[in-house]
Amino acid sequence: MATEQVKVNWLENMAFEAEVNGHKIIIDAAEPVGGENRGPRPKPMMLLALAGCTGMDVVSILKKMRVEVESYSVWVEGDLTEEHPKQFHQMRIIHEFKGKDLPMDKLEKAVNLSEERYCGVSAMYRKVIGITTEIKIIE
Repeated sequence: MATEQVKVNWLENMAFEAEVNGHKIIIDAAEPVGGENRGPRPKPMMLLALAGCTGMDVVSILKKMRVEVESYSVWVEGDLTEEHPKQFHQMRIIHEFKGKDLPMDKLEKAVNLSEERYCGVSAMYRKVIGITTEIKIIE
């Protein structure tokens, strides 16, 4: 069984330096709660994990399908509960492709394969969070 690991070291106030795959990232809180806004907050990093995971899958699958896009963006939005502990209860993934004559059937297949088979972040989140997906093409 494979194991992933990250480490965070407290810097000061609410700031931590994280080491992820040998890369350093500062995470911090907003000023109203004692932070200095030196880096992103932890919950948006959860959205980033989902966007990056599914995005990498989709790019890899489309490459194998020989589908070339001009550009590709993944937007992930998350709705938080009102009560503490505030947690995501709904997420929306928007896959935005730019290109001419892009085959929607292949885009849908790539996105579905990522969601249903390859993206471990999506698989884990779907157990506890409602997730919807949308595909947009910009020509």
